[in-house]
Amino acid sequence: MTSWSIAVIVVGGVILLLVLWVALMYNALVRGRNHCDEAWSGIDTELKRRYDLIPNLVATVKGYAAHERETLEMVTQARNAAASSQGSPASQAKDENVLVDGLKRLLAVVEAYPDLKASEQFLKLQKQLIETEDRIQRARRFYNANVRDYNNRVQVIPSALIARPCGFKEREYFEIESAVERQAPVVKM
Repeated sequence: MTSWSIAVIVVGGVILLLVLWVALMYNALVRGRNHCDEAWSGIDTELKRRYDLIPNLVATVKGYAAHERETLEMVTQARNAAASSQGSPASQAKDENVLVDGLKRLLAVVEAYPDLKASEQFLKLQKQLIETEDRIQRARRFYNANVRDYNNRVQVIPSALIARPCGFKEREYFEIESAVERQAPVVKM
């Protein structure tokens, strides 16, 4: 073999490795983006579950506390705004946090009505709301973990060298509060 053919083989091997490396980095970025999309759909599913629960909760409270109309209307409006929100995770989180504040106010209203707090229908709805809030928080943590991993790939070298030219952009985290406050049980001895 001549030195010319050895040089061609070495250069060809380097080019092949570089192309293979670019393909692997690109595929990892695509997988990360797809994981984020899948995790977001989990959040969306849980939020829709909450949206479906709220009208029943409002109707139950309305039956016991009809003069709390302002709070009930605010929760209904916040639910409608959150349900129709289609923007970025940050803009949707803003709408969700308005809804969460309304739900907290609604649950505070309930405290003034002992008959409502004891109602089997309300207790069932409250349990479903707690379960839904837990599921939303789990889905949010899963989504944010995927976003963190994806953003790391987009930001760090060497994958950033592929991400930016190929149009991969950082994702936003989804930060919302829970509508129900968990309190540790108080033990008295």
